[in-house]
This record gives sequence, structure tokens and C-alpha cells, in this order.
Amino acid sequence: MSLETIIYVVTGILVLGLPALYVWNERRGTAKAKRALESATIAGLDQPASLHPVIDPDSCIGSGSCTKACPEQGILQLINGKAALVNPARCIGHGECQRACPVDAITLVFGTEQRGVDIPNLRGNFESNVPGIFIAGELGGMGLIRNAVSQGRQAVEAVALQVKHDKSGEALDLLIVGAGPAGISASLQAKKEGLRFITVDQEDLGGTIFTYPRQKLVMLQPMDLPLHGPVRLREVEKEPLLELLMEVVTKHELDIRSGERVTEIKRDNDGYHVTTTAGQYVTRKVLLAIGRRGTPRKIGCPGEKCEKVTYRLLDPEKYHHKKILVVGGGDSAIEAAVALSTQPGNTVHLSYRGDQIFRIKEGNRQRLDQAVESGKITMLLNSNVTSIEPAAVHIDQAGTKITIDNDQVFVLIGGVLPTEFL
Repeated sequence: MSLETIIYVVTGILVLGLPALYVWNERRGTAKAKRALESATIAGLDQPASLHPVIDPDSCIGSGSCTKACPEQGILQLINGKAALVNPARCIGHGECQRACPVDAITLVFGTEQRGVDIPNLRGNFESNVPGIFIAGELGGMGLIRNAVSQGRQAVEAVALQVKHDKSGEALDLLIVGAGPAGISASLQAKKEGLRFITVDQEDLGGTIFTYPRQKLVMLQPMDLPLHGPVRLREVEKEPLLELLMEVVTKHELDIRSGERVTEIKRDNDGYHVTTTAGQYVTRKVLLAIGRRGTPRKIGCPGEKCEKVTYRLLDPEKYHHKKILVVGGGDSAIEAAVALSTQPGNTVHLSYRGDQIFRIKEGNRQRLDQAVESGKITMLLNSNVTSIEPAAVHIDQAGTKITIDNDQVFVLIGGVLPTEFL
């Protein structure tokens, strides 16, 4: 074979083979992405819970930059050369995909046509539809600790601009409700701005983080805390993260009042009169940084005031040889049920009102399936608790009345948001 022939053959392979390889690889990727989307749809995981990307197919050039930028991996994939959200329920709103898109084809939005999201109306400065009441963090629809920290800071910067020319009277410049990441960041910024402020929380320092089970691994993104500086942790257990927050609060002498729940916010000419379980405050501005957990939602059945009923699980290892009922079908309920099922001698029932559990993290689904298959957890789907007694729980399961022996009930069905304040 002559050199000229070899050149023609090699050139032909390159000219025809490389495009064919590209097309084959694209089709394989598309098929994989479609399977992922189909699996998510079947599992009921096809609706995002919060902030998520919407891709404009007319603008998308299929560079794949967004798929590579997403820290969660596998949530965005290419289908027929266009980016698509194939694991919507796993999206937690990092927003890295939008920043990575070279043609601005991605918009971050809340809710979908099928699933609305109950969030307040906010202006660009984080002030709500009620003048003088600001919102930061997950209550405003933004997940992630980094986002909460950033919003807490920005909201207080906006408050400072509004109150800086009026320092008369005894009223506070700002009352911050919530001592989680958003509330602590806001408190630090308020200290930096020289504002007169107080921070209250119905529970303890840490907000939602405080309610996590012991040693729960928390995923973080790099962030900056006002007055403190950079926090470069990527993943950390609950306890060290709370220690960091406590260290920051102590170092900067922040006035945070735990165990103080807001019961009423009334507007008047001086600003707002805020009533809590410990007293009253007069303040010019209010910042709600309480997350979406709010006040724990209750079942509303007879006997719920029984001492054995609780609305959070802090330390699963405290419960041994107990007959336990967990009520709920979200990630918190699943994580609690699985954690309790691993403790010696426990008998765990999981009650959920729906006919299947969906919209939970894939890892939680796998652990739940394993626990059910091994007999560590008994599932009660299509069920509602009708009454609670000291040693038993009565349940209606699809019209059938059942009674189970019980020592402890965990009600993990979300929270009631403070919409009455807005």
C-alpha cells in the first residue's frame, strides 16, 4: 500500500470516524439521561423542592458546562445536545450551573406548574410585602447554608441603610427572629453596622442545624461570616458546626436569646411591637430568619399532648428497647426511623398518609428499603394517627382500625410557616 493510499485511509477514518464517534457518544449520553429522568418520574422525584434551573432550549448550545459545574453531579445532563434537569428532586439550588453557562441559557426559579412553593414576596433588598419586615434564608425559598449566610448579611445591610438616619428613641433598630446560619450572619452584620438589635429563637443556637440527629454529616460550600471571615469547610458533622457557631457568637458577644418564641408582630407608628413568650420589644425593623421548619406541625389528634410525643430527634442512641412510631414521609422522618431502627431492641413503625414515599434523597430511600426488607422498620402507608395513649397508638390505615403498642412517638411532618406575620 502506497503512502498516498495510507494518507487517504487515515484521513477518511478521521473525517468519517470522529463525527460518528461523537454522534454515538451523544446518543449514549442521551439514552442514559432519559433513563435517569424516567426513573426520577416513576419514583415521584420529578419535581424540584426549591430553587432550581430552567434551561432555555433555544439558547442552550450544549457545551455541558452546567453539568460539570453542579456539585451534586448527575442532576443536569445533556439530552439531544441540550441541558436538561433529569433528577429534579435532588437539586438543592447551588446555582453553579447558572454561573457556568456561557450563553445565559439558565434561569433559577422557584416552584413548577405541578408543584407550587409557598414563599413570601420579596424585594431585591429582602424586604417582604410588609414594609419593615425582612426575610433571609430558607423561609424566602433559598436553601443551603451559604445562601442563608449571604442573605442574612445582605438583608441587614439594607436595614442599616433605612435606619441609619434615625437613632432617636428607645426602640431597637432591628429584631432578628431565628439563630440559625442566616440569623447569626445577620447578627454579626448588625454588630458590624452598629445597630441596636436583639436576636431571639424559639429553640437553641443553630436553628435547623440544632434539630439534626447527633453526628449528622452536613455538606457546606465556602462562605464568609461577617466579622469572622472565611469558612472553608466542605463537610462537617453537626456538633463541630454548632461549636463553630457558638464560638463566633461568644467571641463577638452577640445578644441571642434562646427558648423565646415570637407570638405576635403588630405594626404601629413607631415600627413594630413584637410579643414573645418572654416579653415585648419595640423595634423599627424585623428580620425573619427562621427557615421553613417554622413551628413544628402537629397531628391534631387526641392524646398528642402526651409526654412521649416529640417533634425532633436529637440523639437516637438514647432510645433502646423501645416501641417507637415515627410519623412522616420526608427526609427527616426517614432519617429518624432508620437511625432509631439501628439501636438495640427497638421496634420501629413508620406511618405515612400517602400510598408511597417519594421526594426523598436516594441514599435515604436505599437505607429505608434495606431497613424494611430486614424487618427493622414496619411501614404503615395510607395511615393516619387517630389517637395516642400512654402505652399505645391508634391508627386508621386505609379504613382499617389498628392499634400498636408504643413507648415513643416522633412527629416529623414539617412546620407551620409564619404567614400570619406577612
